[in-house]
Amino acid sequence: MKTKQIIAIGGGGFGRNPNHNKIEKYIIEASGKTKPNIVFIPTASAEDDSYIVNFYSYFSKLGCEVQHISLFKRTPRLDSIFNKADIIYVGGGNTKSMLALWREWKIDVLLLKAYNYGKILCGVSAGAICWFQQGITDSWLSNLNVIDCLGFIPGMCCPHYQEEKNRRPSVHNFLIKQQCNTGYAIDGGAAVHFKDDKYFSSLQFYPDSFVYYVQCEGEKISEEKKEMIIL
Repeated sequence: MKTKQIIAIGGGGFGRNPNHNKIEKYIIEASGKTKPNIVFIPTASAEDDSYIVNFYSYFSKLGCEVQHISLFKRTPRLDSIFNKADIIYVGGGNTKSMLALWREWKIDVLLLKAYNYGKILCGVSAGAICWFQQGITDSWLSNLNVIDCLGFIPGMCCPHYQEEKNRRPSVHNFLIKQQCNTGYAIDGGAAVHFKDDKYFSSLQFYPDSFVYYVQCEGEKISEEKKEMIIL
């Protein structure tokens, strides 16, 4: 049986800086394919055209066969697209709206099937937190919230941890009030790799970017800074 893999990116990468390709190359290498088929799911961005064009341009140059899934236009048979994929990459944006649409189209079911078949699941921001039991999301304009996600990985995930000033205090507050589970806080420029549902490694592709395992005992917060593999 193939290894199940999830790579959750806290921020950055091709969508923010097209001159950096370290995390993208890592994902491709993890697939074990020289020319993998990569499927982009841009639902969270409302399928922003420039985001999709950028994805095609970026990953084509890295030797990938690229496809994307549209839920706002005529949608092809999704099961055939997922079956051909080696890597499934989920873009950033509004997590709550993305998950609602996915459930309507049963993409959550297809993603679980793909995961169990050993296809690499990965993504940035909304595309990072979606794999966990819970995510810290800015889907609402007013403030951050805890949202239930797909639950492939236990615990909570918060992206953009140190690059957005309200992230860290919000996570601490949610934990103290028992509104979220313990879990992973990921800086922009960092990522977490899971294999077979378990933590495998933390990855740094921008300087001074880290991953933290955050938990609470009583009202005391502890942050375990993970050892980083520098890409």
